[in-house]
Amino acid sequence: MEGDTFSGLGNGTQVDGKILQTFQKNFDQVQNILDQNRLLINEINQNHESKIPDNLSRNVGLIRELNNNIRRVVDLYADLSTSFTKSMDASSEGDFSGALKPDGKAGHKRNRPA
Repeated sequence: MEGDTFSGLGNGTQVDGKILQTFQKNFDQVQNILDQNRLLINEINQNHESKIPDNLSRNVGLIRELNNNIRRVVDLYADLSTSFTKSMDASSEGDFSGALKPDGKAGHKRNRPA
């Protein structure tokens, strides 16, 4: 698949197979985190409904873990957005080589307005 190009965006733009692999990898990571979050939320709800002090105390750590997972999802989507933008910029110039770093990550983080 490496080195292949695909024109599946509907506008005639070709996408490098390596870029698609990177997107798929990130989407898989996001899905795994979201699945884990579903389990955490279920456990948090059960602990809350039980009203057992130890279970309620455990929720503090579970909620922290949930918040960290949400941050990871946001970061992964930000990386995907940056990668997609860079790949589209590169494809409009006919050059895929600068779209992603060799490790498959975007070259920079997105800038947020102050």
